[in-house]
Amino acid sequence: MVLNYIWIAFFLIGFVFALVQLLFMGNVEIFNELVNSTFDNARTGFEISLGLTGVLTLWMGLMKIGENGGMIRLMSKLIGPFFSRIFPDLPRNHPAYGSIMMNIAANMLGLDNAATPVGLKAMKEMQETNTKPDTASNPMIMFLVLNTSGLTIIPISIMVYRAQLGAANPSDIFLPILLATFFSTLAGLISVSVMQKINLFDRVVLAYLGGMTAVIAGLIIWFSSMPQEQITTVSTLIANLTLFLVIIFFIVLAVKNKVNVYDSFIEGAKEGFNIAIKIIPFLVAILVAIGVFRTSGAMDFLVNGIGKLFSLMGFDTQFVDALPTALMKPLSGSGSRGLMIDAMNTHGADSFVGRLSSTVQGATDTTFYVIAVYFGSVGIKNTRYAVTCGLIADFTGIIAAILLGYLFFA
Repeated sequence: MVLNYIWIAFFLIGFVFALVQLLFMGNVEIFNELVNSTFDNARTGFEISLGLTGVLTLWMGLMKIGENGGMIRLMSKLIGPFFSRIFPDLPRNHPAYGSIMMNIAANMLGLDNAATPVGLKAMKEMQETNTKPDTASNPMIMFLVLNTSGLTIIPISIMVYRAQLGAANPSDIFLPILLATFFSTLAGLISVSVMQKINLFDRVVLAYLGGMTAVIAGLIIWFSSMPQEQITTVSTLIANLTLFLVIIFFIVLAVKNKVNVYDSFIEGAKEGFNIAIKIIPFLVAILVAIGVFRTSGAMDFLVNGIGKLFSLMGFDTQFVDALPTALMKPLSGSGSRGLMIDAMNTHGADSFVGRLSSTVQGATDTTFYVIAVYFGSVGIKNTRYAVTCGLIADFTGIIAAILLGYLFFA
């Protein structure tokens, strides 16, 4: 529903801006440019989607090896003690714990297809213990905010888009996204814990959060001490080495558990191919609408206005061209993805704006979409403070992404 309004707004605002240029500025070519942009962006959307097929097929195949090899179950065991502390209102040994941990583990690996079904199952299981069926319970809100914060270890889809759009090192956004999404998740977790009076000073909670925070802080301090050109080289090396080690670990784990690695790869690859084909109409639709919005001058008006505001406040404004992606992300995943692609097409995949847009895109999930799907699946109408905490996580992730963008790419 949100995307429907956004799509209509892009066309109507684009039309109004074009009409103003025709009537008051005498630009008689503007509507010709608008029509041409619809054809050009439709072709671009199709070419990008088609080009995604090979890379997406590869990565979905590799992820399926990890999934069948037991990686999700392994991660669930690792985070189990922590989750039992942050869901105090959920009875011990409740079946929802298994679904919750599998959902979070799948999201961290970028396995959206595996994450959503078990996430909906977790909601259904938590609803069975909910004393007010139309109102979100405490465990439901914690689970949802952790989802909207978008904690991701491997941002597959963003790396795939960057590869398709000609990035020299598509994985160079791996570390910035990992760091940004950590801060987003931490903010969401703390905000919900404050509302629910969860003891964050529990020894187990402190051990998990303190350990992860120490690692993240250490990485930021280490990279802050490097020259800018060295940061890019080292972070890209770490990203690529980590990704390849993950692939090897998936294969070894699958072999250990006597999983047919080749058949698992083919199974996942088929899913990747189908996803790439299904993306075509959605990507064409959003890119055409964004093309109209940009060609009419509305995008420049918005970006320049925001840029002047930040300039008056004394801020560097290099990040402003990536803000449309950031502003769209809580509302629409498809819309923000389209704006990310538009930023990379306009400024270059390896430009500061292109890399920052990619980092912002991976920093959080789409809050309103996640709320609609997960709460809607069990008939929740009163979301209480879920939206507020979700947006706190989004805002934190976006700010962190911008600051990390300057650290890694400026």
